Parts: sequence; C-alpha cells; structure tokens
Amino acid sequence: MDRLDLQEIRGKLDQVDAKLAELFEERMKLCADVAEFKLGSGKAVYDPAREKEKLSAIRSLAKSPFTEIALGELFTQIMAISRRYQYQVLGAGSSGDEWKFKLVEYLPTYGKRVVYQGVEGAYSHAAAIQFFGQQADVYHVPAWDDAMREVAEGRAAYAVLPIENSSAGAVIDNYDLLLKYDNYIVGETEVPINHALLGLLEAELSQIRTVYSHPQALMQCSRFLNSHREWKQISLENTAVAAKKVVGDKDVSQAAVASETAGKLYGLKVLKPAINHNSCNTTRFIILGRDPVYRLDAKKVSVCFELPHVSGSLYNMLGHFIYNHVNMLMIQSRPILERNWEYRFFVDVEGTLKDGPVRNALLGIQKEAVNMRILGSY
Repeated sequence: MDRLDLQEIRGKLDQVDAKLAELFEERMKLCADVAEFKLGSGKAVYDPAREKEKLSAIRSLAKSPFTEIALGELFTQIMAISRRYQYQVLGAGSSGDEWKFKLVEYLPTYGKRVVYQGVEGAYSHAAAIQFFGQQADVYHVPAWDDAMREVAEGRAAYAVLPIENSSAGAVIDNYDLLLKYDNYIVGETEVPINHALLGLLEAELSQIRTVYSHPQALMQCSRFLNSHREWKQISLENTAVAAKKVVGDKDVSQAAVASETAGKLYGLKVLKPAINHNSCNTTRFIILGRDPVYRLDAKKVSVCFELPHVSGSLYNMLGHFIYNHVNMLMIQSRPILERNWEYRFFVDVEGTLKDGPVRNALLGIQKEAVNMRILGSY
C-alpha cells in the first residue's frame, strides 16, 4: 500500500512538473518579447530595482516561512536565466565589434622588437625565442613593469611575461600589470622548467651556504633546498640574474637555482641537476602587444571583471558561462587595493570573440559586473 501511495504521489509530481515546464516555456517566450522591446528602446536588460520589487511580491505569496525563502531562491534563478536568455537574443546579431578587437590572419612579427624581463639565459628569454624564433630582435629590461611599459610606449612591439607555473601557481604581480597597462594578450607559449643548482667551477656542493634565485624557483625546488637547513635562501628578480650574481661575486659558498642553459652561458658548474620536485614543471608565458587583435587560430579568451559586493554575485557571473556552454579553463582572484575585502577575477575560457556563445556570455558579464575588460583572445 505504501508503494502504491508513493507511485501516486510521484505521478502527481510528474503532472505538476509538466505544467511547470510548459509555464516556463511560456515565460521564456515573453522574455524574448521583452528583449526585443529593450533592443528597440535601448533599455537595459538588468534592472536590479525591478527585480528586487518582483522578488518581494513573489515572497509575499508564500504560505509558510520555508516557501517564502524557497520562492525567493527559485525566482532569483528564474530571473537570472531570463536575463541570460535576453542577452542571447540581444547578442544574436553581434559580431564582437563593440569590443574593438580585430581578427587577423597572423601576428606581424618580422622586424619587430620583443622585450622580456631579466637577462640572457632567463626562462623569459627562452620563451621569447621559442615563440618568435632564433632570429627575433629580443632585448631585456630589469622588471616586468618595465617590459609592459616598453610596449605601452611603443619601444617594443611585444612583451613576454610569465603568468602561471604548474607547480607554484599564478605569478600574481603580473595579473595586476595586465590592468595597469592598455596592452593585450595576443599569444602564449609554455616552457618546461628544469632547475639546476649552479656554482662556480671550483665550488663543491659541501661548500654552499647561500642560494639565490627567483622566489618561484626557490618554491619549486623547496624540497631539495629545505633538506639543506644550513643554506640561506635569498630571492632575486630572476633566475639568470642569480646565476650572473654568483659569477660576479666569485664566492664558492654561493649557488644559483637556474637553468643549465644559464649555467653554460655564464660559465657555471652544475652542482646538482633537476632539483625541482615536479618533473613536469612548466611555466606559461603570455605575449602582449599594443593592439587588440586576435588570430584566426585563437582558442582562448582572457577576461577580468569586478563584482558587486553582494551575496551570490560570483555565482551569478559564472552562470553566464554555464548557460552559454562556455568551458572555463582558469579563474584567479586578486584583491582590489583601494577597497578592502573586495576582489577582481581573472578568467580564461575556451573559444574566441567570433564565437556567438562566448560573445553572449561576455555581454551578460559586461552588463552586470561593476566593470569588465577583455584582456585578449589568442
């Protein structure tokens, strides 16, 4: 008898669900009509005051405290879906031109100057050669900020910056530089990282007391380095700079964590090869230029946005990707310095600016975020 009662209840639930589905379809058709009206009138899709008023009215229909909360949550999601549908209708004829990005067949690189941070033998140098070729006109500057400024002020066509390491994570300072300058990501390349402990030709491992390198390189080799508690670890701005310092100081107690290529370049001996604990360690470098262009073979879009400081805002923003079936590849948060406990988010997604679903998702985020910037499609 209990089983029969349960089946009857389930049957009634199926009937109610069918009615809900039918009503939802009807509501979406009305939302399309609303979108067409807003397209003609220039009225914004997102009207927070109207939504607040609507939610209040819906909650007032509840028969119990539980359904008051549940109806509020349900209709918050229904209205979010309705907005995304309206953005889809509005964006159907969009070409992405509103973001001023130009589609190009290839990047103009011949005869162009390329800047990287550090000195010869740095991994950034290797990334520049890997992307632009052995004959590229490359030069270096002391800091990442300097590299970005070289491009922004026209002295270099492209800059090469590390953005993420498979072991140590994001190079967070460079995320901030993406907003400081009006440069655009136009490409990327991945460089396998194989750190070695380098010393003077006459040095022995037992003599080492101080190790220099970039902070991330020290982190990537922490298991090996921390096993030598007698060693002092000192951070420098670059792995190759560390190698150069060891050569310049001529102190057998000093060593550098850098590539074997840097060791050969500066005449250092490999005291210990392959000391990074992740044998698959890789750093992703981004290529930045002054112009908002993207190639025909682009596969990724990078975007940054700030959120309203309210509950559920990140969930609602990422919902634009979910609704449009856009695959998110990476998300990184950074604090907004001028506003305590508020954050901006950097997101990479699959696709390009010529893809309708990507444009629809970005249109929704642009309309609802505090601000949004497309960093590049590449």
